Amino acid sequence: MKASPLQTWYRKLAARLGRRSTTAPQGPPRIGVILSAGGSRGIYAHTGFLLALEQMGIPVSAIAGCSAGAVVGGIAASGTDMKVWADAIRHVKQEEFWTPDPVRQVIWSMVRNRGIGFTGLSDTAAGTDFFRRNLTAQTFEDCRYPLYIMAINLDRSEKVVFSHGELAPRMMASAAMPILYKPVNIDGSYYSDGALIELAPVDNICCKHGLDALIVHQIGQHFGRKGDMSEVLRQPWSLLEIINRLLFHQRPWYLSNEELGFKFCRCGCGAAVVVLEPQLPDLHWPHTEGGSQVLEVARQKTEALLRPHLEALLSDPRQRLPVPPAGLQAEQSHDAGRCATDQ
Repeated sequence: MKASPLQTWYRKLAARLGRRSTTAPQGPPRIGVILSAGGSRGIYAHTGFLLALEQMGIPVSAIAGCSAGAVVGGIAASGTDMKVWADAIRHVKQEEFWTPDPVRQVIWSMVRNRGIGFTGLSDTAAGTDFFRRNLTAQTFEDCRYPLYIMAINLDRSEKVVFSHGELAPRMMASAAMPILYKPVNIDGSYYSDGALIELAPVDNICCKHGLDALIVHQIGQHFGRKGDMSEVLRQPWSLLEIINRLLFHQRPWYLSNEELGFKFCRCGCGAAVVVLEPQLPDLHWPHTEGGSQVLEVARQKTEALLRPHLEALLSDPRQRLPVPPAGLQAEQSHDAGRCATDQ
């Protein structure tokens, strides 16, 4: 359910005046969730995060995700029991999401055909089918709450945010990392991993749905000593690690270099932004061994970080969460109120 135009206008006005809403929420607070990119590690981590929210009784009113976050967000919004999903990814087989072309075919394409038509090592059909089998609802329109999935439109070289249509191919498009996966064709246009543009679609849902708080689950990549490539070159899939460094070198505006941080949404609506960037075990793609440990650590970290603020979250997050008082005006920007184009 969207906020009325009057409610949205008032919340933006309150934010721009540098103060929080002066009235308590009418009914339970509306809380949105943002799930970042993060590779296979992100799939397990976001699953543990959502299980923790469920265990603490934190309701979700809307969700947005990119790449790994789009996959887990889509599963959750479709109504699939997260415990059932957790069991599915604990037992997933590599061939259910990774089906690279035969080596001979790759060499032929790259050498004999000079790379003509070569767009990625693996087709996306297996991954799309795996998502489809684990979804309860198959379309955005049938989800239990609003869902937004970010990808890049390769035809127009721009960010897009899906909010309607069939879920599985759009989840796969958001997670189709270049070189590893072929782009996904949807209605005649080609799409690839949204993390190429933005790690998490933070600016897309708070104003649109009158949210009181956003909880961002950011799965960061930690590379050891800055500039040290020696460890990367000793790992399998060194090229993938280099791509990860290129993607994750940026630090989005909402991060604070702490495992738990608080800000106000910079779009001007005044919603509190709660940011979790937990330290988690490593998990190198495409391996799934160790995924269960990542999931459990993420679940435990989420509960440990949010439990002290649970009462504030469930009562009046705008007023009661420890957002720095001076942070509101600092987070305002000339982009206030602008959201990505829905597709």
